[in-house]
Amino acid sequence: MLSAVLRSETAVQVSIRIMEAFVAMRKFIATNAEVFQRLDRVERKQLEGDKKFEQIFDAIESKEIRAKQGIFFDGQVFDAYSFVADLIRSAGRSIVLIDNYIDDTVLTLFLKRRKGVLLTIVTKTVSKRLKLDIKKFNEQYPPVTVNEFGNSHDRFLIIDDSMIYHFGASLKDLGKKWFAFSKMDIGAVEMLGKLEKLTKVKIDG
Repeated sequence: MLSAVLRSETAVQVSIRIMEAFVAMRKFIATNAEVFQRLDRVERKQLEGDKKFEQIFDAIESKEIRAKQGIFFDGQVFDAYSFVADLIRSAGRSIVLIDNYIDDTVLTLFLKRRKGVLLTIVTKTVSKRLKLDIKKFNEQYPPVTVNEFGNSHDRFLIIDDSMIYHFGASLKDLGKKWFAFSKMDIGAVEMLGKLEKLTKVKIDG
């Protein structure tokens, strides 16, 4: 900046050297344009890779990556409980449980659900004791809707109308005996539609 204002011999020489430097830089950039383009592509790929790693780590931290199938053995009470609790926490809109054997321990498990998530339980028989448990639960916590339906032999947990897990054991018996679980890639929407027709009750979702 001073070289552009001052008129001394030194200032003139500095101005000349500045111009020569700019010319040299321009020639260098023009000569190595392909190299810079390659470096730019490498940097972009690196950024894309970093984003993918971040997504993977975030998913792991939020436990969005879950096993699709597996077996819990007797004694793995907490492991089985923790697995199902994580599934319940993952729901953003709705949960539907199909299980013929429900008690107050199952209701306690669903305290893990997020605020605003609708819960529907479909079971074979609603006993007087279960009715009382549900009544007391609904007086204190976000309500659960319970429908009677006796045509299901197996246990299913449907998350957000899209993700469906099949369980070999009732939720109240998690970890007490060997049982298998598996995630089904299709069937949730169809199952919910059939439930609505057979129970004649709108399944929240």
